[in-house]
Amino acid sequence: MAVLVVIPARYASSRFPGKPLARLRGASGTTKSLIERSWNAARAVEGIERVVVATDDDRIREAAQDFGAEVVMTSRDCANGTERCAEAHAALGGDFDFVVNLQGDAPLTPSWFVEDLIAGLRNAPEAEIATPVLRCDGHMLGALLADRRAGRVGGTTAVFGADRQALYFSKEVIPYTAAAPQSDAEQTAVFHHVGVYAYRAAALAAYPRWPTGRLELLEGLEQLRFLEQGRKVLCVEVESRGRQFWELNNPEDIPRIEAMLADMKMK
Repeated sequence: MAVLVVIPARYASSRFPGKPLARLRGASGTTKSLIERSWNAARAVEGIERVVVATDDDRIREAAQDFGAEVVMTSRDCANGTERCAEAHAALGGDFDFVVNLQGDAPLTPSWFVEDLIAGLRNAPEAEIATPVLRCDGHMLGALLADRRAGRVGGTTAVFGADRQALYFSKEVIPYTAAAPQSDAEQTAVFHHVGVYAYRAAALAAYPRWPTGRLELLEGLEQLRFLEQGRKVLCVEVESRGRQFWELNNPEDIPRIEAMLADMKMK
């Protein structure tokens, strides 16, 4: 089954305008843009046929082409990354079986997250979309809670049933846990949602035709449109293997991610 990876990137952002072009310093002292680091993460995934950047902004197009990326220009009317992925896939002929949305603000995404995600979707024919979840240890849960106390939008959390089908996603920390972790290494009941999606082509093509959901609007989470349409979203639990993971949501996240790049010796 042919797999396309799309990196949706837009310049306009209420929280962080120009985010894809933000510079991040690696372990060697070299700075690269967020979109280039996300491109490198996508290119490290095994078993994919093509990687493209999908954008509506000429500044991002020029920057991406400068480091060798293939770019698909999309409409400014795309409401979110999933709609942008759908438009990019259609522009490329719509011939791929699976389309992976590797969001352009997640340069620390390990390749095996995406590989496990694709394998999970292949093995679950009833699912139309799959997304990875990572069990929070005490350190990660503490960081999520600290962001919320400070009024920052940090990571997204997910809850799912015994069949691994998603029940809900939220920017709040769910489920509620009364007991604080006793150590940074303690495993908790909270799962961090990793902002990557793998879609079956038919479900992706249908998505822009569905009305924007009430919960999608409230949370600002595009994947909730699938749940509000009664579609099955498979949560694939992935392992960190000692790697740290964080998305760049706010300008304040840059030092945190740069420290992670240094720890992982990523140039």
